[in-house]
Amino acid sequence: MKRAGTSRKSSLGPRCPLFGLVVLLAVLAVATACGSGSGSGVATPSASATPSASSGSAAPGGGSTVEIKNFMFTPMTLTVSVGTTVTWKFDDSTQHTVTANDKSFTSSPMASGQTYTHTFNTAGTVAYHCSIHPDMTGIIIVR
Repeated sequence: MKRAGTSRKSSLGPRCPLFGLVVLLAVLAVATACGSGSGSGVATPSASATPSASSGSAAPGGGSTVEIKNFMFTPMTLTVSVGTTVTWKFDDSTQHTVTANDKSFTSSPMASGQTYTHTFNTAGTVAYHCSIHPDMTGIIIVR
């Protein structure tokens, strides 16, 4: 039995599916923009590098590795001895760089599977970041 004067029609009407489609397209556009990029940098071999210890310290005179994954440098702080070569291993969905805040070194944009190395010959603290994603930061402490 139908009641007179009442309707169960939604006030959103046909616009609701259109709104959902617009939101979906916006999310896809952002995701595509964040994940695009192709490798054009030159990879540096990492044969002399060894994985870093979980504490973020490297053995004297040895090498150490920083992984770049999920828009993070891991470890974020690494302590090494003077003369240590640090290797950054790129393993992310988009390109990144390794750029010292004091501009003492910088890599070209690197893609997943590539590496960049730098030897630290002077004691001190070196802050660095990704020039493409400036919120990505790290620190090398050289003793």
